[in-house]
Amino acid sequence: MRPLAERMRPATLDEMVGQRRLLAEGTALRTAVEAGKVHSMVLWGPPGCGKTTLALLLAHYADAEFKAISAVLSGLPEVRQVLAEAAHRFDGGRRTVLFVDEVHRFNKTQQDAFLPHIERGTIVFVGATTENPSFELNSALLSRCRVHVMESVSPDDILQSLHRALDDAQRGLGDRGLRIAEDLLRLIAVAADGDVRRALTLLEIAAELAGEGGEVTAGTIEQVLADRTRRFDKGGEQFYDQISALHKCVRSSNPDAALYWLARMLDGGCDPGYLARRMTRMAVEDVGLADPRALQMAIDAWETYDRLGSPEGDLALAQLVIYLASTAKSNAAYMAFNQAKRDVREYGTQDVPMHIRNAPTKLMKELGYGTGYQYDHDAEGGIALDQTGFPDAMGERIYYQPVARGMELKLKDKLDALRAARADAVRNAQSADGD
Repeated sequence: MRPLAERMRPATLDEMVGQRRLLAEGTALRTAVEAGKVHSMVLWGPPGCGKTTLALLLAHYADAEFKAISAVLSGLPEVRQVLAEAAHRFDGGRRTVLFVDEVHRFNKTQQDAFLPHIERGTIVFVGATTENPSFELNSALLSRCRVHVMESVSPDDILQSLHRALDDAQRGLGDRGLRIAEDLLRLIAVAADGDVRRALTLLEIAAELAGEGGEVTAGTIEQVLADRTRRFDKGGEQFYDQISALHKCVRSSNPDAALYWLARMLDGGCDPGYLARRMTRMAVEDVGLADPRALQMAIDAWETYDRLGSPEGDLALAQLVIYLASTAKSNAAYMAFNQAKRDVREYGTQDVPMHIRNAPTKLMKELGYGTGYQYDHDAEGGIALDQTGFPDAMGERIYYQPVARGMELKLKDKLDALRAARADAVRNAQSADGD
């Protein structure tokens, strides 16, 4: 009556597939588990990588009671009851491996409830999470646990698990006379997207469609995999990893990789409006004034998507990401603005120099507002070079450093010449004042 994935859950460490870095012969964790010397830990990894199975094996090898609760379904009263039972069991000389699935869904108070029991050894705490523990678990709990990172299971390892299910007559499908070609079995392994449980579920569905003693055909596999989706968490670790990858591939001028990550995020159900907003940010942060057209193109692509929706509007976003990744890059404006903000914080509220203050009234003119201001259009070359625009306490500052790429190349030539002339004019004025 149990699903195939549950029936085929590994009963020994040798039956586990994947996770060689953690569980290969001679590794620290495997040696400890086989010796029955288990410790409290947090298992961080994607769905179907073996977190629950490893927790069960910890209890098996340590000859301990296994108890499991889900942070999605359990509240603090149930947690306290399980902990009280574990304490009673501990007093009787038997340990408890307490497996907490989706532990990141517990709030700080609920997570704190485990702390004294972990310290006393009442429980061996095993928390499972798909989210980054650094962000989702409080530091007190993390300090009492070892974090083990588990990885997606490769198609080759999943294929090994599928073969075992087909051969095992007691727990698997070995008594059904099922026939399936190797290439079709690999299609299931790839479609499972690193999730062993998902692969076994797909195989079980295919077996049901084929019937007793039947053959799983290409048509059967096509039906089973018709609506498969890739793994994507709209608010979790994978989401932020993928948007980071998209941004960095645009920055490194790799349009092909950037297009791949855009397609991945759209395929996973990411809000295209969010992607349009982030790419607009890339246009001003990473392309900047090296190509001012990028910002307008980002706004246009965003508006195009709003008008067309998916899937037609997706192409506008695809064109945008290709252009952003392919064009010249400069973060000079971004860096200049950050430096200006730092000076605002450092120098505080500086007075505006008198010569560039507004003087709309007679009194203000009498007080010196606007005195000495030079109207640039009347100056030679259209710029009053010896006129500063900064507060007196700061002196002249240079924030914006154009790069020698794209449109900024022309800006750089102009500003370099202008700044040199301004510095000469200021020096001459200071020299004249000294005389």
